[in-house]
Amino acid sequence: MALASLANAELAVMELLWEQDRLTARQIREQLYPDGDKRQHGTVQRLLQRLEEKAFVERDRDLPVHLFAPRITREEYAGSQLESLADKLTGGSLAPLITHLMDQKKISRDELVRLRRILNGPTGSGEGA
Repeated sequence: MALASLANAELAVMELLWEQDRLTARQIREQLYPDGDKRQHGTVQRLLQRLEEKAFVERDRDLPVHLFAPRITREEYAGSQLESLADKLTGGSLAPLITHLMDQKKISRDELVRLRRILNGPTGSGEGA
């Protein structure tokens, strides 16, 4: 499923929610704008509203103060963005991206081991990919 791209400010909110799971708008404002004042509250409210409309966050309205939580994981968003990038740049193939990351030594040994396990699948035959 292709997810919409997030603006930098929306992504900053999602990063907080992915790290801390559930936050109020005030908690988000205080973390995004630690030296700011309450004027940024409207900005945070608009960001949360847009994220809710895009189905990235859900709002718990059962409490007097609404709590916001992510509806998708960081991995789901990253995967969707990688697929979109691969579609645009390489006809849908992720191989050039992975090859580039390996050539530039941007993938650690642990990540390579993890990728090998995924590619080999549960049978170890490499046909599960």
